[in-house]
Amino acid sequence: MVASAWEWLRGKKPLVDAFFALPVLFFSVPSLLVGPSGIGTGHYVLLTIALTGPLVLRRTFPRTVFAVIALVSCVQCVLGQIPVPANVAVLMGLYTVTAGCTFRWGLAAALIGEVGSVMATYRYPTGADDRKFSFVMMTVLVAGVYVLGLHMRTRRAYLRSVEERAERLERERDNEVKVAMAAERARIARELHDVVAHNVSVIVVQADGASFAIDTDVGRARQALDTISSTGRLALAEMRRLLGVLRENDDAGTYAPQPGVAQLDELVEQVRAAGLAVEFEVDGTPAAMSEGRQLTVYRIVQEALTNTLKHGGPRVSVSVRLCYSGDALEIRVVDDGRGAAAPDDGRGHGLAGMRERVAVYGGTVAVGPRAGGGFAVAAILPVREEVAA
Repeated sequence: MVASAWEWLRGKKPLVDAFFALPVLFFSVPSLLVGPSGIGTGHYVLLTIALTGPLVLRRTFPRTVFAVIALVSCVQCVLGQIPVPANVAVLMGLYTVTAGCTFRWGLAAALIGEVGSVMATYRYPTGADDRKFSFVMMTVLVAGVYVLGLHMRTRRAYLRSVEERAERLERERDNEVKVAMAAERARIARELHDVVAHNVSVIVVQADGASFAIDTDVGRARQALDTISSTGRLALAEMRRLLGVLRENDDAGTYAPQPGVAQLDELVEQVRAAGLAVEFEVDGTPAAMSEGRQLTVYRIVQEALTNTLKHGGPRVSVSVRLCYSGDALEIRVVDDGRGAAAPDDGRGHGLAGMRERVAVYGGTVAVGPRAGGGFAVAAILPVREEVAA
């Protein structure tokens, strides 16, 4: 509540300035009660009001207010009116100009204040020593107020720079979050493409087989329907896992881990159940790889088998070979299908996504039809980060 009240007051500058002008009026009251010496009561009241009244707008119009107060003080000095407590308003105006305006305006206000000190020193008759003392004291006051105003001006500029830097960092953080969200959406789109394309291809092949076998071989038709059911459930599970990252709540549930090299056997069996003859071979000693690299290997094989199912043609067979050699893994998926004669609708993004995945880990990939027929996918993937670097 206190903070809210202060914020409200900060927006009401004249009200706050009037509050800070009250001490000047307070110190002017005793002289008024006892009767001001050397000046009439009416002149004293008018002079006090003329000096303190403009302070209500000192932050709204700092230069104008200081000019008015300085002019009133100058007329007062020229007419020989003795100084009054309200003359401290000159110092308040000097501080406001120095703290709120440019350096040149602050310096000009300080010079005007110093001129006023010289005028007051020589206008009011005192002894030589008293005159020197008065001049030194007024000069110290003007310099002190000027330095205080400079300090506050520098501090406010520093606080503004800190606030601007905080706002800029917040905007940069928001931009980074947006970029990360866009990258995550792109990753999810690639994952969904791989999942949906592969599993839907399997379902389509099995559905076609079931439609041909339902009248002649009920057992094979039932087996095809079972494969369709299990493939659909697998696709739904993977889609839930991928789309789960878009849930706003952190306690949305636990999702299945990312598939890796260990799940290739299940992938091969699933494709074999779809009617595709697959030969799977692993050469060398499997190396330990990060989950991201294992997922890349899995998606490369999955995309290659999906393309074979979609474009390979009837009675096609495919060979999947993983070769671990030193610090690299070679992946080869070769089929004997249509190859260059396979139809292409130009809408697929699987091969482009495959290249992107391999490029992330510093590997290479080559895809294309074989000279003697069929299609080949060959990728080399470093198994460790320092090798890729």
